[in-house]
Amino acid sequence: MDLKELEAGIDPSTHWYYQSKKLPMLSYVQKQLQKHQPLQIIDVGSGSGFFAYEIEKTFSSQINKVYLVDIGYTQEEMQATRDQKIEKVLYIPERIENSVVILMDVLEHIEDDIAMLQSIKKNCVGDNNYFFITVPAFESLWSGHDDYLGHYRRYRIASLKRALAAADFKVTNSYYLYGTLFPLVWTIRKISNLFKKGAAQSDMKPSSALINALLLKFNAAEMRIAKNNKLFGVSCVAQGKI
Repeated sequence: MDLKELEAGIDPSTHWYYQSKKLPMLSYVQKQLQKHQPLQIIDVGSGSGFFAYEIEKTFSSQINKVYLVDIGYTQEEMQATRDQKIEKVLYIPERIENSVVILMDVLEHIEDDIAMLQSIKKNCVGDNNYFFITVPAFESLWSGHDDYLGHYRRYRIASLKRALAAADFKVTNSYYLYGTLFPLVWTIRKISNLFKKGAAQSDMKPSSALINALLLKFNAAEMRIAKNNKLFGVSCVAQGKI
């Protein structure tokens, strides 16, 4: 999770966006655990670590180690977790083995996304490493929200797959999330760009308990069929083997 969203008052433990977005990730991790366990989780660009913490909480006994990788961690933060099951580190582990690597809305922050992926690939050992990646979708959705978060780009399935192929990641599935929200988000951002001239600010806001509950129920239902959505959405997913 991007720490700037926390600064905007978003609580990922309740917010509809994060609570629905974690569902396909958890489903994918569960699928890998049915074949191999225990596994390590390596959360690259982890920020608050929300997604990795959710994995560990859900599959605790089947996860033997969680690395939260983020260049923003302080020495005090890392020292407090050193040699713990969930450990904060600055750099990708030198040996990635029997792992699921997650990058949740990270690649768009990296100027050279392929180099980032290659740095993960070169540290992988063995034939039991998997990945789950999400990125913001469609340049047509570009707005001040992207400027605020420091994005370099948005992706389509094809462009994400090209970057992954260049780093020798094997994609087994790719699809879009929040397809039903796409027309609304597109319209709002076009209007915002027109009148606010793309002012850098977050679109993610806390909502009332009722609206949050309705949005969570609606989007959680969509997540059950999202793997079939190859057309459009607000986020793009790729998953497979490293």
